[in-house]
Amino acid sequence: MSQAAAGGSAVDTEAVPAADREGATLKRTISGRMLFFYVLGDVLGSGIYVLIGAVAGAVGGAFWVAFAVGVTVATVTGLAYAELVTKYPRAAGAALFVSQAFRSPVLTFLITVCMLSATFAAAGSLATGFAAYFHQVWSLPPGLLVALGFLVLLAVVNFVGITESVVANMVMTCVEVLGLVAIVGIGIWYVAEGNADFGTLVEFKAEGSPVLAVVAGVALAFFAMTGFENAANVAEETVEPKKAFPRALVGGMATAGVIYVLVAMSAGLVVSSSTLADSPAALIEVVEAGVLPVSVTVLATVFAVVAMVAIANTTLVAVVTQSRILFGMAREDVVPGVFARVHERRRSPWVALLFSALVVGSLLVAGAVLNRTGIGIDVVTRLATVTVVFTLVIYALVIVSALRLRGRDESGETFRAPTVLLHLGILGNAVLLGYVVYDDPASLLWCAALLGVGILLFLLELAFGRRDRQPGASSGAEHVAH
Repeated sequence: MSQAAAGGSAVDTEAVPAADREGATLKRTISGRMLFFYVLGDVLGSGIYVLIGAVAGAVGGAFWVAFAVGVTVATVTGLAYAELVTKYPRAAGAALFVSQAFRSPVLTFLITVCMLSATFAAAGSLATGFAAYFHQVWSLPPGLLVALGFLVLLAVVNFVGITESVVANMVMTCVEVLGLVAIVGIGIWYVAEGNADFGTLVEFKAEGSPVLAVVAGVALAFFAMTGFENAANVAEETVEPKKAFPRALVGGMATAGVIYVLVAMSAGLVVSSSTLADSPAALIEVVEAGVLPVSVTVLATVFAVVAMVAIANTTLVAVVTQSRILFGMAREDVVPGVFARVHERRRSPWVALLFSALVVGSLLVAGAVLNRTGIGIDVVTRLATVTVVFTLVIYALVIVSALRLRGRDESGETFRAPTVLLHLGILGNAVLLGYVVYDDPASLLWCAALLGVGILLFLLELAFGRRDRQPGASSGAEHVAH
């Protein structure tokens, strides 16, 4: 987390436990091209495969508009991230930016826990979506078991190493893009045969205001835009980050936005919005519409595998981010120092990986139990909503931080985002946050539970961590306590 938890002060190597001080640095092995695919793959693999049906149900045939608006709002935030990363190319992302802007240890700690909580909730939602597509291939294992096994597998991949994880991300990005290109191809084929009714692309739900319908859709679709911010957490592992980040962030999000809109329009033309809304694996409905002269069963099975690869891609990035945030917090003595331990040979934060898997697994189990007792809702939707709540708070604070830090720590290489767009970004994030909380107030209970996990870790470090510190060593925990 570099300077995040300590209110922006330089990292005190003496505050790191002696057993973990050697070799606790991260290697710079991620190139600009790898980072582009890292961003593109993380954005593409989330909502477009998992929540497109829910967005269609909220908006109607014009649900592609929700994706377009969501991409626009998120891209404005991406511009703020690009500006700040060129100033502070270190791990910690939003936590570091907020720390530099406000110099408030408490606010920095809370934003860091929000980041961590958002990745936990996102991973849980995506793992459940993975299980839904897996069911299309093999229906025997229970969905919860599939989701839990999926999380364990990704933790193992990340344990092997960050370079291997990013290479795997690049390969899976290519696969998932091919899957989305296939959906667009089906749409083009459908149009070429003269079967398309373009009037469906401007249809909104019969009841209510079209504007509110779009806002509802954007609130859900925004989950699909999350993930690009994870790239800021691998700043210390990126080669020439000041040059790589603006291009990778903006380029990756713009590419994802174009693909999202084309896929949404294709799906809306081929299948009704009600059919998409009723399916747990919505894009399978497009494949099974029988547009292409290929066996529907074979095509659906192949696409289900592609969808699982896509979701695995995004979830892998979330797992990487979780462990890096915990690693940074431990390095600043904000959580127990055990999370800063790195495997001697693999150079991976293995304790942080294990703990992250346990937390996400607990979310899935809790969701399954609540659904069985009749007091829960769909786990995918609930955890996606929790992710969006945390993310919107983070995004708004990052944009405010970019504005507050104007004129500080700048050089000829610093990227500068348009000021007008940043102000519009704050407004857009605030409107979406208000709607999400109004629409699903129960999600705040889940948010509180995840925040409680972070606060508990801080209290444990505050109570017991000092025993491992050398006399006179300062710590992020002490800064936060004051």
